[in-house]
This record gives sequence, C-alpha cells and structure tokens, in this order.
Amino acid sequence: MFLTGLTIFTLASLGCGVSGSTGTLIVFRAIQGIGAALLLPGTLSIITVTFPPHERAKAIGLWAGFSGLALALGPTVGGAMVEHLGWQSIFFLNVPIGLIAFLVATRTVKESVSEEERQLDIPGLALGTAALFSLTYGLIEANQKGWGDPLIVSTLVGGAVLIAAFLYWELHSPHAMMPLRFFRIAAFSTGNLVAFAVSVGMFATFFFLSLYMQLIRGYTPFQAGIRFLPLTLMIIVTAPLAGKYASRHGSRAPMTYGLLLSGAGLIFFGTQLKVDTSFLLIAPVFIIMGHGMAAVMTPMTAAVMNSVGPQRAGLGSAMTNTSREVGGVFGIALLGTILTTKLKSSLTPALAGLGLTGAQQNAIAVAGGHGTLDPSVLRGLSPAQVGGVMHAYSQSFMEGFHVALLVGGLVLLLAAVFANRYIPGRDTVHVMAPGEAAPVPVEV
Repeated sequence: MFLTGLTIFTLASLGCGVSGSTGTLIVFRAIQGIGAALLLPGTLSIITVTFPPHERAKAIGLWAGFSGLALALGPTVGGAMVEHLGWQSIFFLNVPIGLIAFLVATRTVKESVSEEERQLDIPGLALGTAALFSLTYGLIEANQKGWGDPLIVSTLVGGAVLIAAFLYWELHSPHAMMPLRFFRIAAFSTGNLVAFAVSVGMFATFFFLSLYMQLIRGYTPFQAGIRFLPLTLMIIVTAPLAGKYASRHGSRAPMTYGLLLSGAGLIFFGTQLKVDTSFLLIAPVFIIMGHGMAAVMTPMTAAVMNSVGPQRAGLGSAMTNTSREVGGVFGIALLGTILTTKLKSSLTPALAGLGLTGAQQNAIAVAGGHGTLDPSVLRGLSPAQVGGVMHAYSQSFMEGFHVALLVGGLVLLLAAVFANRYIPGRDTVHVMAPGEAAPVPVEV
C-alpha cells in the first residue's frame, strides 16, 4: 500500500508539472490526493510495527521532525522555485524524491499485515466522502452565494444528514472502515480530536499569515517563506525532544502544554497584529508557536498509535491522518469564510467617501469578498482613490483576519482542556484480547 501510494503520488506530481490547463492540474491534484491517502497512513504503520512501545514515541518524533523540515523547506525553497523556475518546478521536485524513496523502501522496509482480515467498506467510503464534500462546499461558497441561498442550505443540511447516515452505517457494518468502538478509548478519541484542532490551528497560521504577509505586507512568496523559518525550525528541533519526553512521562503534559502555547500565539496575533507590526515582534511568537505545535504532534500521534496497538496500526495511522486532513479542510473553509465575510461587511462602508461610482464600489467589494483585490478593478481610479481603496482593503482584511485567528486560537485552547482531561499521564498499549470487542489497555 505504501509503495502503491508513493508511485501514484510521484506520477501524479509529474502530471501536475506538465499540465496545460487549470482543469488538468486539478485532476492530477486529485490523483495526488489518492496517492497521499495510500501513502501517509503507511508511514506511521511501518514505524509502529518496526519499533517497540518504549521506542515508538522517539521514532515518531523523528518522523514529525522530518515533517517539520518539509514545512521549513516548502515556503522557502518552494517560494524561490516558483519565483525563478515557475510553478511547475514544485511538482517536478517530487519526482526524484519519490524515485529515491521507492528504491530505499523496497530494500529496507519489511512487510507487515494484520492478523485480522478486513474488507473494503465501499458504502462507508461513499457516505463519508459525500458528507465532507457537501459541508466543505457549503462553507466555502456561503460567502459568495449567501448563507440563505437554497444551494448552500441544501448542501449544509445534506452534509449533516450524510454524516448521520455514515455514523449509522459504521455502527452496524461488520466491515466498518472506522470502527466506532475504538472511540470508547479515551486516548484514541481525544488524540484524533486534538489532531483535528492542531490542523485547524496550523492551517490558520500558515494559510492566513501567508496571505497577510503577501497581500498586506507586500512580500514575495520567498520573502514570506523566510519569515516562517523561526516557526518551522522550532518544529524540527522540538518534535524529537517531545517524542523522548512522551516515551518517559506520557503524552498528557506535552500535549496540554503545546496546545496552550499554540492557542495563545494565535490569540495574540488575533488581537495585537497590525498592518505595520515589526517582524521583531512577530518572530518570538512564531518561535513559541512552533515549539508548541511540535510539543503536541509527536505525543499526540504516539498516544493514538499506542491506544490501538500494532494489530491496528493501519487504522490508527489512517484515522490520525484523516483527522488532520479534515481539520485542515474545515480550518481553511470555516476560518476563510469568517475572514471574507467580515472583510466584505467592513469594506463596503469603508469605500464610501472616496468618490467612487456605485458600479466601482460594487466591483471592488465583490473582488475584496474573495479575499484579494484584482488589479483590474482599480483601473480608471486616481492615485488618491487607489490609495484610499488599498487602505480600506487592508483595514477590512485585518478585521476579518483577527476574528479568524481568534476562533482558531480558541479551538486550540479547548483542545488543551480535553487533552489534559482524557489523555493518560502514562502511555498505554491496547491489544486485541481473545473474545474482546475492543482493544484492552496495557500500561507500559
């Protein structure tokens, strides 16, 4: 499964790079997603069955550290490549990496399978996918069409109905892809909740602060990526150390500590960040947030993987990755809707008094409602009017930006409460005992 996913992802990356249209690029990006869905759970499964429980958190710490390295290289190296080599280059870069990974994996990774045979849950897959699609589409398009639009209402209601149907099916299916009985394990359910929350916070940080740096501060992609280095470098440094700590003392303390730091950082940005805030003030908060995020990720992953044991390593890994991906999707969709809704409501009155015609005000408000200002809407305006529009846009963006980051920060703080309450102070490994419907906890 790992090698199949790696092959699909690598070939799809090549397809993205040679795409000649937006539609073709989107198709290959979707295929990339299929490859990643096969690939990513396998990484943690391999680690879980390769390392014993007392070394597992350390190994996961190194895994998270390399993920942090990718976060550091992505905005910086990727930004430079986009500027100087074109956007296609960031996809072509995956091809040699995929080839090397394939060769190394075939020589070093040993095969492992679960003792319990499982079957594909096609109805569950269809219901879950349709539910996520409906809810995501409704959240993203609500800002443009309006929350009362029949299409938006129907997709949101339909998404809720599909989630209920998915849970009902998973509860009664003998071959459920997401066995709900595992959610009776506190570490498993809370760990996945935290994975969801951390992704909401991380995507809020990287996505919205990237917009802030490029749209409001005027940085190039490379310049913006360089300014994220204090955060990403702290992830690289902290993740392995958090893994060692979790191996000795359990996951509760570092998870709670990290979520509090990350949430406080987002709340600070949501209340104190201005259009002209010095980077000397931003950098220390980035360092604190990077340290906090890394303090969460490794212990959280170790807690989930230990909660299901090596017999269900694939399930634990898949659920953790799914929680992360869903958190990222909903983080951008929900927080993006909050940002653009507030931006749009603030921008329209701010344009009054600039001497613009009704048509010009409407065009600028519509463009601003998408989160960016298309230069075409500024044509024909005097320099003074352009300056006034840009000032109004910047102030309106910051108002929406603050609300979105505050919501993201509150999500992380709420997750800290759950982690402190339900994650065990010492790690436990859950094993499938004969005659048991769910894994039995064994302290390590």
